[in-house]
Amino acid sequence: MIGKLYLIPTTLGDTEPLEVMPLSVKKVVEQIDYYIVENEKTARKFIKKISPKKSQPSLQIMSLDKYAKEIETRRYLDVCKEGINVGLLSEAGVPAVADPGASIVKLAHENNIQVVPLVGPSSILMAMMSSGMNGQNFAFNGYLPIDKDERKKTVKALEKLSKEKNQAQIFIETPYRNEKMFTDLKAALSPTTSLCVAADITLPSEFIKTLSVQDWKHQAVDLHKKPAIFIIQKE
Repeated sequence: MIGKLYLIPTTLGDTEPLEVMPLSVKKVVEQIDYYIVENEKTARKFIKKISPKKSQPSLQIMSLDKYAKEIETRRYLDVCKEGINVGLLSEAGVPAVADPGASIVKLAHENNIQVVPLVGPSSILMAMMSSGMNGQNFAFNGYLPIDKDERKKTVKALEKLSKEKNQAQIFIETPYRNEKMFTDLKAALSPTTSLCVAADITLPSEFIKTLSVQDWKHQAVDLHKKPAIFIIQKE
């Protein structure tokens, strides 16, 4: 029997795992000793939190960070041929979405290994759910350009696209650049365009609000070092 690849969600911050995900995730973690992770330290912390009695020395951790070589990662699922299940853990939220784990999922399909997604928090979907924008037609655009001129050009292009296709446009930024992003959006977007800012999703400090750009100009929001999702839509 071939082992399976389980896509295991993690928390979006320092919350109790079972407050934001079902018991089935805990049961799977307790059964698996082989893990592919983006960051070993945070992965071990999550595993210990959701399953305190699990033996840490028994864990086999395979790294999928920016230093991982493809020649090595392509062998990460070899243990599945021996009937061993493997867990794929993201740094935060669900694996393989805005996450390097997609390459491992692709590898599983290429090798006829069953992929089993588990239920957990996705900041992208939770922000979309809460935005009041078009949940029937939306696009995730990842990170926008860092260069100010290129970013402005991209923002205007996404705004135009959202109107033409009636499509909500979702993007993210690194937490320490969120406030700069927010300032640039207010300057580049049309006053009537809707902008949703969703920060610290699932945490006690959670903030989710949708206003017109014009109304946002009169609002003060502290986004410094807070994970955030931005969504825009022009009608």
